[in-house]
Amino acid sequence: MLTTNELARYQRHLTLPQFGKSGQEKLKASKVLVVGSGGLGSPVLLYLAAAGVGTIGIVDFDQVDETNLQRQVLFQQSDIGKSKSQLAADKLKALNPYIEVAVYETRLTSKNALEVLKGYDLIIDGTDNFPTRYLINDACTMLGKPFVYGSIFRFEGQVAVFNYRNGPTYRDLYPEPPEPESVPNCAEGGVIGVLPGIIGSMQANEAIKVLAKIGEPLTGKILIFDALNMQSRIIKINRNKNAPVIEKLIDYEEFCYGAKTTKTMKEITVQELKSLQESGEDFQLLDVREPHEYDIANLNGELIPMQQVPEAGEKIARDKKVVVHCRSGARSAQAIQYWESKYGLDNLYNLKGGILEWAREIDPEMQQY
Repeated sequence: MLTTNELARYQRHLTLPQFGKSGQEKLKASKVLVVGSGGLGSPVLLYLAAAGVGTIGIVDFDQVDETNLQRQVLFQQSDIGKSKSQLAADKLKALNPYIEVAVYETRLTSKNALEVLKGYDLIIDGTDNFPTRYLINDACTMLGKPFVYGSIFRFEGQVAVFNYRNGPTYRDLYPEPPEPESVPNCAEGGVIGVLPGIIGSMQANEAIKVLAKIGEPLTGKILIFDALNMQSRIIKINRNKNAPVIEKLIDYEEFCYGAKTTKTMKEITVQELKSLQESGEDFQLLDVREPHEYDIANLNGELIPMQQVPEAGEKIARDKKVVVHCRSGARSAQAIQYWESKYGLDNLYNLKGGILEWAREIDPEMQQY
């Protein structure tokens, strides 16, 4: 039941045809888990909290970085370095004291996904990588829970509702992940700052429709939005008869990126790299970031952006140690994995923590990066 204060707060909802008091009570009784509180998660969380969804769970183990602030509207300059999920929870409670917020300051994995997701009515994907997306889909399929999907890249966004009323799942749309080097992430390809606000708001809208049982959710179809020309189109998604039956959760890093190189990949710390430089030892330093990132701050490495990784095999030394780095270590790990699997190289070392760690530990003047 809605309290007197809630009846006043949600008045604009209560006067809506097809929504009314019953719709608001359904929202209050609902539990929604949002995986990721960044670009997509920020508007999703804000609008679900404002709308009065009774319980909101937030899964995010990341900290606020200055590059987030161009699009992640939950955070501000003074939040840099702080926990995203804890900040998000505090801001949602300040926005709406009548809701409950649960925080999972951890990485969602095959080991904990079923336990984390089982207590929620609906899951919203605010992530930016394929392993977590497939994990969310498969866990939702096993648990019988609807999953609101969102994706952004450069000027284009996508929204869909999967696994709703026996409708198609994410695997019906994408049975297999793309080649790792074929799809740059936002750090590599960029994203216009307002796009996650648009797509995240659409995700929140779909969630509210499903929870309040109104309208026609985007099940069995995907909306594709182009921010450059303000055009959108809806494409039908059919069930894929050849899609696998999901009976257990798997290693999604391996599924999306190949062999389990992340556990055995050789690493070098920033302190070790500094000693290597000072020793005068002959080694090769490769930087797989984008040119604009290199211009902001660099370690004088040879620039090979991720899009060029598949064609850059001949540039890699075979007779000496090769240190590969990016901003945080994620892209360089993918590049090493690709080069090791394609060329059988065993002289590649990933710079642990990337140039961010270098700025923290070695060169404070780079902190603005």
